[in-house]
Amino acid sequence: MDASAQPSHAPPARPSPAPGTPAAARYRAVRARTEALCAPLGPEDMVVQSMPDASPAKWHLAHTTWFFETFLLGPREPGFEPFHPKYGFLFNSYYDTVGPRHARAKRGLLTRPPLPEVRAYRRQVDDRVLALLERGLDPEGAAVLEVGLHHEQQHQELLLTDIKHAFSENPLRPAYAPPLAPSRRSAPRLAWVEHEGGLCELGHGGGGFAFDNEGPRHRAWLEPFALASRAVTCGEYLGFLEDGGYRRPGLWLSDGFAAAARAGWEAPLYWERDGAGWSVFTLHGPRPLDPAEPVVHLSYYEADAYARWAGARLPTEAEWEVVARGAAEDGALADGGRYHPAAAGEQRPAQLLGDVWEWTASAYAAYPGYRPAPGALGEYNGKFMVNQLVLRGGSCATPAGHVRPTYRNFFYPEARWQFSGLRLCREARRC
Repeated sequence: MDASAQPSHAPPARPSPAPGTPAAARYRAVRARTEALCAPLGPEDMVVQSMPDASPAKWHLAHTTWFFETFLLGPREPGFEPFHPKYGFLFNSYYDTVGPRHARAKRGLLTRPPLPEVRAYRRQVDDRVLALLERGLDPEGAAVLEVGLHHEQQHQELLLTDIKHAFSENPLRPAYAPPLAPSRRSAPRLAWVEHEGGLCELGHGGGGFAFDNEGPRHRAWLEPFALASRAVTCGEYLGFLEDGGYRRPGLWLSDGFAAAARAGWEAPLYWERDGAGWSVFTLHGPRPLDPAEPVVHLSYYEADAYARWAGARLPTEAEWEVVARGAAEDGALADGGRYHPAAAGEQRPAQLLGDVWEWTASAYAAYPGYRPAPGALGEYNGKFMVNQLVLRGGSCATPAGHVRPTYRNFFYPEARWQFSGLRLCREARRC
């Protein structure tokens, strides 16, 4: 096999900084972790864009730098001048308030600036940010820094999901990380965690960082329900597939069945069938399908169809959150260097934080009393609150410490390239 198809043996990415770490140290750690995630990649890997929803690794490096330059340095650095007058156009993502930008679907055409210049851009902005931190930040600047650090952690996850999609399109089947040892753990028997319902408080209530879409804290009424003790496994999903699940319109939402037919879906993304059975493409290279591992890379439509086939449903985000309060990060997260979901342990409920993002039945909308922040950063979340569904819980590509029970991820219902799976829910008897 060509050497380029062999797995990298780079060390695991550096761990995420702990909350409470001084600002300069946290900034250095987050920025260094992004570079560490790029260490297994060659220059050609870092410029490719395999689909419009994904971005090249080089673009992620530049965009996260542009964020700090624009929103932190711009309003606060004496005599501010951007590193390059065109970088705002090249590396703005969706901030209309800031100005026009290069088309998202054409980011892979940005062979220039070359990678060394992008890294020089990062170094120069890092020096300027650290100098600003040494002088001290006003409260508003400290808040922008915090958003910027969590924003870069989001792009660390996107970098992994985007390179996985790019590598999956390569006939050499390259691996990003060393192979994983075969798992000998079976999935625990699925059980149900009952909740009596009633009046519940939801959303972030202060204490630690949260994005604006996680609040304000508010009340909601829940009917009694039961949440599955773990995520749905590959083996369980295989039963749906073998029962003709993709060919039975009665199990699907109309838009979902049409999307599956249009795209030719016959299995989750990255599942591959050969003479020996099913295998799955991972960031660690191809590996045999493990029936004990959580199923991943499902669209909302597939998750919803499976739940209906299983005689259950997807939870609302409120149901998910009240069960997840106090949950430990017991699932696989990116800091450990395992970029693929692992079979659940015996904890009940298990895997609420880590392994796979879990689709909910909730539309991504504002909580009661929500107001976007003023200025350009008000575009961060609020303007996307339509036509998308909420996912909860984090994944094996999420940095440790970046998720919490109130975290609201959101994607369009046909999206499959993220580490998205599901957990079942059902009505329960009134307690």
